[in-house]
Amino acid sequence: MSHNTSHGGASHGSVKSYITGFILSVVLTVIPFWIVMESALPPSTVILVIAAFAVAQILVQLIYFLHMDTKSEGGWNMIAFVFTVLIIAIIVVGSLWIMFHLNHNMMGH
Repeated sequence: MSHNTSHGGASHGSVKSYITGFILSVVLTVIPFWIVMESALPPSTVILVIAAFAVAQILVQLIYFLHMDTKSEGGWNMIAFVFTVLIIAIIVVGSLWIMFHLNHNMMGH
């Protein structure tokens, strides 16, 4: 009786890749925290910096911990992820657009 050790999905990461991902995650968390605590930048710039670091953090999590790339599951994981991001973007942008126009029309401008 033989046991099949193939999981059919993405390969598991090595200790080195997990440590790299962990270090990047810590750095991508500490820098925005430091920027907020120092508050040397204008609030609009701080928000943009935090958003940029958040996107980088998402990419690090997806690549190093969830092992998402174009090769895993024949590329279907990436297609599903891109579709999910597209739907969320449509919902968020559409909601903001509606709220802006409702506010504009209700305030009588």
